Amino acid sequence: MSKHLFKSTSLVGILTMVSRIIGFMRENVFAIVFGASAEMDAFVIAFRIPNFLRKIFAEGAFAQSFIPVLSEVKMQQSHAELKILIARVSGTLGLILLGISILGILGSNAVAFIFAPSYYFQHPEKFVLLSGLLKIMFPYIFFIALTGFYCTIQNVFNHYALPAATPLILSLCMGWAAISWTKYFPAHPIEAVAWGVMLAGVLQLLIQLPHILYLRVLVAPKWGWHDPNVMRIVKQMLPALFGVSMAQLGMLIDSMYATFLPTGSVSWLYYADRLMQFPLGVFGIALATVVMPHLSKQIALKDIDEFKRALAWALKLTVVIATPCAVGLAVLAGPIVITLFKYGHRFNEEDVLMTQQSLWAFALGLFFFILIKIVVSAFYARQDMKTPVKVGALAVLTNIGLNTVLIFPLKQMGLALATSLAAMLNSMLLLWILKRQQLLVVEPSFLRILAAGINANLIMAGMLYFLQGSLSVWLQWAAWERALHLTYLIGCGILLYFGTLVLLGIRKRDFVI
Repeated sequence: MSKHLFKSTSLVGILTMVSRIIGFMRENVFAIVFGASAEMDAFVIAFRIPNFLRKIFAEGAFAQSFIPVLSEVKMQQSHAELKILIARVSGTLGLILLGISILGILGSNAVAFIFAPSYYFQHPEKFVLLSGLLKIMFPYIFFIALTGFYCTIQNVFNHYALPAATPLILSLCMGWAAISWTKYFPAHPIEAVAWGVMLAGVLQLLIQLPHILYLRVLVAPKWGWHDPNVMRIVKQMLPALFGVSMAQLGMLIDSMYATFLPTGSVSWLYYADRLMQFPLGVFGIALATVVMPHLSKQIALKDIDEFKRALAWALKLTVVIATPCAVGLAVLAGPIVITLFKYGHRFNEEDVLMTQQSLWAFALGLFFFILIKIVVSAFYARQDMKTPVKVGALAVLTNIGLNTVLIFPLKQMGLALATSLAAMLNSMLLLWILKRQQLLVVEPSFLRILAAGINANLIMAGMLYFLQGSLSVWLQWAAWERALHLTYLIGCGILLYFGTLVLLGIRKRDFVI
């Protein structure tokens, strides 16, 4: 079983890595064309709002609520009944999303005021731009959420490749729009990127349909609000709206607070967040995508022992992979930011330093962001929506309180730090609850892996800090020199980290369930 999970996770991880690399190229284009400007600040906020809804409806609360029900119907009922469920869920979800999109367009001014009140009072030109961008991008939620719906179906059928590769389309469309379409929007060139987002949404949905047809589950949508299974999904989804998207909600809150800071603060947080999203997507989302259907399957089969083993396997892998990613991001924050974003005059040295500070703070929480995705799956697989919601609510309130305190001494870095500390609280409380429910098995092998990981990370951090040199030198290097040196450092770090684990006795058998 672990071999199958590892193979599936690796496939999703590799495809997600390719997507994230293309995403980095997109952010590089943004840094060159827009820098950390007022236009970029407005776009980041405008994009975060439909993107937050996407996380809820396409990847977060909906997926976590839909997978257990879909898995149960697939395993215990006929194919005809499975198609009926898919038709009714797609029809109900589609109509709700259409309504949200229309309300978002009509109420764009109100939405802009809620999420950027300082723009309304202090920067009216930013407010008008933000409202206009929202009008363009709000329908994106309709297309991308239906895309997520079809991707979830494919994951339940153990088809992971196309869903993992789909985000490539968004990065390509946005990057292409930033390069080729800005000349058609002389007043606000950033509007070109907003239209690129919309194009991506349409294409991402259309590309799923042939594969859904291949799986013999492509059916016409039907309104199914009173269907018992649809109501189960809705009932489970409503509380999960809060619990599953804590990280995204934290970033949205950070952006709201950042609008009260100097121009560029929203963009600095955005660029740092995009860097953090690379390991979070490559490993965290990939592992959660594969583990969630498997955990749901074991619950449907009433095999609690296999459930515990799968969860323990995921946690061990999280420790081994997520911790060096966090340490590497923190130690190499400056070189990474310079290598990826510091080209031309739009992204200057101040932008480098501010983004580096934000990345330090986010790196502190990276392990816990990934941990949340794994641990929350254990609750939702058992259709326990209330517990993650209660813990998530406490974490979000903590985030808001820490934002209010840390924004004054640390500016945008304080906002990122608040989000990381809230994620730490969230993940630790969820683990503690699983332990009390006797679903979390702390094996001796886990403690050995944890101890070895700590030592390996300390050795790797010291080596990377010693080798990276001065940032002033990195600023003087050409693009190819930066890329070569950064690749060298990352390669050395990987070899030293995993070499240290091997010397400390960690073997492949430690990850066999």
